[in-house]
Amino acid sequence: MSAQAPTTRWQVFPDGAALADQAAALILDAARAAITAHGVFHLVLAGGHTPKDAYERLREVGANWAKWQIYFGDERCLPRGDPERNDTMARRAWLDHIRIPPVNVHPIPAEQGAEKGAERYAEILRRVPEFDLVLLGLGEDGHTASLFPGRKEGLGKNDADAIVVRAAPKPPPERVSLSAARLSRARRALFLVGGESKREAVKAWRAEADIPARHITPTLGIDVYVDRSAWPP
Repeated sequence: MSAQAPTTRWQVFPDGAALADQAAALILDAARAAITAHGVFHLVLAGGHTPKDAYERLREVGANWAKWQIYFGDERCLPRGDPERNDTMARRAWLDHIRIPPVNVHPIPAEQGAEKGAERYAEILRRVPEFDLVLLGLGEDGHTASLFPGRKEGLGKNDADAIVVRAAPKPPPERVSLSAARLSRARRALFLVGGESKREAVKAWRAEADIPARHITPTLGIDVYVDRSAWPP
């Protein structure tokens, strides 16, 4: 049985560049609101090409980076610095180019293995009652973070904040992912979806198929930014 769908706001952009521009603007607006409200901005990053474009926009702007706290929605169990890691991508595209204190960036220690990495990340997340904004992507198969369709891991209401993912259908097989319950403990979530290969996944989501994205239920609902090539005809 699927989770009750949150408020989902769909917005279609003519191309990836327009999507990335608007995503960066939304992130900055959320940061300003959070810092005004409680002095800090807790942001969860996603991997993937479409989020990467938004990160590159952010390195070109000024912000109160010292007030930003950065987390990650999932990570592959690969060595630190591996180009296939989400934190490596985010650093190269954005974080290494801004004056954010290193202690404000909280990578998942997936290089220690899935079990230990999940355990240690759960300890870090205990200090964060609620995220301000969660960024997520959507895979061709409908997965988000490392929560895959057809699997129950990470979709239960009482699952751990960080879960072990083994035998993932996409390489590498071992990963660490935030659970849907932990990703839902947020004010809002923003999905960034680009490319024709995502069209079927978007179609399934809009048809209310029970894909992992439907289990993400933040307080203020979900925004889904889609470029024209990913939008079903």
